Amino acid sequence: MPEDCPEFLLRLPNGGPVAKGRLLAEKGTNGSRKFVISAGSPARPDVVPSFAAGMPSSYRLREKLINNGMMRRSATWPGWLETTTDVTCNSPSAASGVLLGRSSNGWGEWKTADGHMLADFIEDMSWGPNHAWLVRGSNVSGLDLVQRMWLDEGLVTLSARHLRPGIEQGISKDRLRSAVEEDYGSTATYNQKMELVEAFHAFLSRMKPGDTVCSISSGTLYVGQLTGPAEQTASDDGRANLRRPVEWQGEGYPYDALPEELQQKLSAQHDVVDLTSVQALVDALGLSEEELADATAAAERDPSREAPVITARRELELPVPEAALADELLVHDAAWLRELRDLLWDDRQLVLYGPPGTGKTYLALKLAEFLGGGLEQVKLVQFHPSYSYEDFFEGFRPREDPETREVAFRLTAGPLRELADLASREGNRHIPHFLVIDEINRANLAKVFGELYFLLEYRNKSVRLTYSGDDFALPPNLFVIGTMNTADRSIALVDAAMRRRFAFVELSPRTEPTSGLLRRWLAREDRDAEPADLLDALNSRIEDHDFRIGPSYLMKQGVFREGGLERTWRTKILPLLEEHHYGEGIDIGQRYGLPVLRAAIGTRQDPDEPAP
Repeated sequence: MPEDCPEFLLRLPNGGPVAKGRLLAEKGTNGSRKFVISAGSPARPDVVPSFAAGMPSSYRLREKLINNGMMRRSATWPGWLETTTDVTCNSPSAASGVLLGRSSNGWGEWKTADGHMLADFIEDMSWGPNHAWLVRGSNVSGLDLVQRMWLDEGLVTLSARHLRPGIEQGISKDRLRSAVEEDYGSTATYNQKMELVEAFHAFLSRMKPGDTVCSISSGTLYVGQLTGPAEQTASDDGRANLRRPVEWQGEGYPYDALPEELQQKLSAQHDVVDLTSVQALVDALGLSEEELADATAAAERDPSREAPVITARRELELPVPEAALADELLVHDAAWLRELRDLLWDDRQLVLYGPPGTGKTYLALKLAEFLGGGLEQVKLVQFHPSYSYEDFFEGFRPREDPETREVAFRLTAGPLRELADLASREGNRHIPHFLVIDEINRANLAKVFGELYFLLEYRNKSVRLTYSGDDFALPPNLFVIGTMNTADRSIALVDAAMRRRFAFVELSPRTEPTSGLLRRWLAREDRDAEPADLLDALNSRIEDHDFRIGPSYLMKQGVFREGGLERTWRTKILPLLEEHHYGEGIDIGQRYGLPVLRAAIGTRQDPDEPAP
């Protein structure tokens, strides 16, 4: 540490007094730089419940200081504790944790009088905010180093058995790439070398003290904080050549109980994975109600900010449809809408299927808008026979450079990728987002979804993408509603893979809410019920349920202008039935014509009685 390195200060919570300390050149037991808390520094009088498990060594040191009289009630600051002598701690984070009584990142919390963080004064330390990382250690050449070494010795390591000695911290990726290419030679494939470069560079040049580090062992996630620089050491078996000191939390977290979005990131198959996008979820693990209350109080003092851990704790919810929505959509019973909501909550994917004109797309959009809380959370796409994965998710598309006007193929996101990116933004993860796919059965679904088909069923996993190579998972708050016209392609033709991934709900003129929809709409519009009677008579003559006519054809204002019903019947309804009976030699007008049906309903006593 430079001779002119300033004294560092730590402000206690809720505008409390200020503690003082200094960084030492001497290293602690696990390789971190030691930190001295100056005598006469104030400390919080109590600790949060999660402190003992989150920073066990700092908790034990604090208890020891109190028991030995080295930290006691302060006469200078009533209601606070005060150190009576200089206290040497293994790391800046341990020092700030002792004073604050909670898990703490001392590299960012200790600051100079003019507001510069302690981290700014450390050589070879990358700039910017702290990150979170997953480093795999449960199967390093067949050994579980998490249990055998990392937790006991306060370390995280990487195997670099062929990497030359003298690789320094902060090395550039270009230099590291050359070293790996030469040192690993024929012992690794091209892809393996690329993975090694990424892992080594993250470990040596991107990680820094104060970062969160995670690892999985025996179905448990262990979380800690990096407390010092990277070192290259000799390792007899080559399993732990690169090392960093870590203060591990005292308890792990069962993997199966972790938030789904965190499980998705942890499933990425790399030795080192950047978890910064879900760092708030990691930080919220084991958070006590008192800590949550402290974060909430801080947010209330500054309404423009909200602690990420509060946002991470927010649960994803779908609002429950009530009678008002059922009345707006002319659905016979709100319980039917609640069932759709429950199906979406359980399966995340739903298909509304039925004959044309049954209001599938309208209902899908209105339901998505209600459940998502607005139009901004809803995106509509329509499938067709030439629709592809590149159109739907991502692919190389011709794009013009706005400056040079040259056209080149560039990786371009499709509607699903765009909506997934929006849904997964920090602050949006508790807000439902909906993708409505109209005519979902008109495309080759296996071709359109590609590897994403797997994610529709296994939402807590991620896959490597075909084009970008990114690890991708569908956000838990992304729901899919598809519509399927059974007259265009029978539902029986849908493959088993899609049936397993979607819940299917029929909208049929035979059953509610579709069977009485037109009659309810006519009553609300204060119109004559004849169109509903005609539609019932028409559908009673159509034997194939998939080709019965839906009510939406007759729910347009043009139907009620002079001659509008006859025009709609002649140009919209009869052509559908002509196509259905093509080649059968049936006189469509004689069987389904408007005069014939009017005559039938005019003589029928029971509207449910089949027409002659």
